[in-house]
Amino acid sequence: MKNVLSSLILSAAIMLSMLLMSGCSNSFLNKPPIGNYDQNTLANRAGVEGLLIGAYSMLDGEGGPSQNIVGPWGTSADNWVFGSVCADDAHKGSDPGDQPDIVPLETWNPTPTNSYLEAKWQALYDAIQRCNDVLRIMRLAQDMTPADTIQVSAEARFLRALYHFEAKKIWNMVPWVDESITYGAGNWRVPNDEDIWPNIEADLQYAMANLPATQSEAGRANKYAAEAFLAKAYLFEHKYAQAEPLLDDLINNGVTAGGKKYALIKFSDNFDPAKNHNTPEDVFDAQMSVNDGAGANNANAGDVLNFPYGGGPGGCCGFFQPSYSLVNSYKTDPVTGLPMPDTYNNSDLKNDQGLSSSDPFTPDTTTPLDPRLDWTVGRRGIPYLDWGPFPGAAWIRNQASAGPYAPKKNVYYKSEQGTYTDNSSWTSGYTANNYHYIRFAQVLLWAAEVKVELGKLDQAQTYVNMVRARAADTTDWVRSVDGTHFAANYFIGLYPSGYFTSVGQARARTLVHFEEKLELAMEGHRFFDLVRWGEADSTLNAYAAHEVASGYTLMQGAHFTKGKNEYFPIPQQEIDRSTVNGQSVLKQNPGY
Repeated sequence: MKNVLSSLILSAAIMLSMLLMSGCSNSFLNKPPIGNYDQNTLANRAGVEGLLIGAYSMLDGEGGPSQNIVGPWGTSADNWVFGSVCADDAHKGSDPGDQPDIVPLETWNPTPTNSYLEAKWQALYDAIQRCNDVLRIMRLAQDMTPADTIQVSAEARFLRALYHFEAKKIWNMVPWVDESITYGAGNWRVPNDEDIWPNIEADLQYAMANLPATQSEAGRANKYAAEAFLAKAYLFEHKYAQAEPLLDDLINNGVTAGGKKYALIKFSDNFDPAKNHNTPEDVFDAQMSVNDGAGANNANAGDVLNFPYGGGPGGCCGFFQPSYSLVNSYKTDPVTGLPMPDTYNNSDLKNDQGLSSSDPFTPDTTTPLDPRLDWTVGRRGIPYLDWGPFPGAAWIRNQASAGPYAPKKNVYYKSEQGTYTDNSSWTSGYTANNYHYIRFAQVLLWAAEVKVELGKLDQAQTYVNMVRARAADTTDWVRSVDGTHFAANYFIGLYPSGYFTSVGQARARTLVHFEEKLELAMEGHRFFDLVRWGEADSTLNAYAAHEVASGYTLMQGAHFTKGKNEYFPIPQQEIDRSTVNGQSVLKQNPGY
């Protein structure tokens, strides 16, 4: 891949910067630099650029000491555990005894000593310190022009806001760490007693004001990426009036860092590593690459566990299995082709739960389905990309425990193995599949949210229909293995003129939220969306009851407690490390 940041990570400057940014095993900030390279060595334009690329390199969640805790799957950029397994998208999958610390997260009963929480905290604050290293050392460089410093500052502050945003979503009350905080200065014990939304906003506003519309490398942030994250922050804060003009501008004028006008591409192409790099739909991505001499270190390692078990792509490990409720969500009304948010879970779509691969099974060919289902979920008898029909239990590690479905959005095509996968490691599941932090479909649906909240229901419907019209493109529907007919009874309709206005604001809100569920499933957003909408307790407790009734016994007794489970516990190790005179400056979240 040319002209993207992932191709630069192997530069000599990065090799120098990794020594400076080695992470910290005794605090969430970095230790003093070790080795032969100090600030003076890096205080030049090339050194600062290397440090900046090092900050970008953490967008995939991989790197630093956090990898020694649970591996890259615990810090994955796509938040498959925190954002999807902890929501109603997916089961943990695999076997209950494998990666057992996911179970209490999934059942909303984590403790502060959970290894996934500690790993995620360390990864994010390592990334934040990399951004701060850029801002500190940049000021010492003598060969940087004022224009250089503004550009670098804007990119570093954009990334710093993004990493703090990720921490804010998970823990809410987290420390804001800027470039004045260093291990050497002894001021790294930062309290979490203030809301950091104003800080996130300020960094994103600076980035939006100072980043160019286009960049020389497509993986860099541009002004529209900053604008999109600022709009997202406003949505989380329920500042709909502030978000509206930003989203309007993104829709009307936004371009990618490579200069492409934002647009929707084929739904399936968003998840094909051969086609999903810096497309018109990509507002901002974590860049992934393979076969670049880095031993899979630039690949999408966060999803390496999330492939079928016992055969097919990846070679490992059967995690991240779509839920019964998610599959049921794609049923459509047989008359209108519209979603059925009130009744979709009344019964489960026909599946082969409890059947072995040798038992006869014929997929449901009568129930009307949204075609996005079969680009999101692997179902028995339905083509699994170009791997042939998904065989069911033969590719499921523990079907009796975790269900009959497999993830699909993170999976590569058989024809791409060795080209868009890195076969130099223990599994071929290291792929070049970019992770989309924000895609244009999300921007359209955020705009629909805002228009609903501001009472502009016809405009909201227009944006929802744009996303549904893309899904209705029959050239992108899954066909049978022989290619002669569609693989299921796909039927998707658009909302008729005036529909949102006729049903009113509350119902329109439900429909927009449900559309986001369908479009963004298995992409790590769902839990955080439910929390910001105030719908987590009712939705997730109903979900737990349904999954248990359908046979997913791991959810037995699971209960989402309102006022507690919206956020996760602050890692106990970090609380212990922040002690000053016997008192920790970090305070635990309520209920833990």
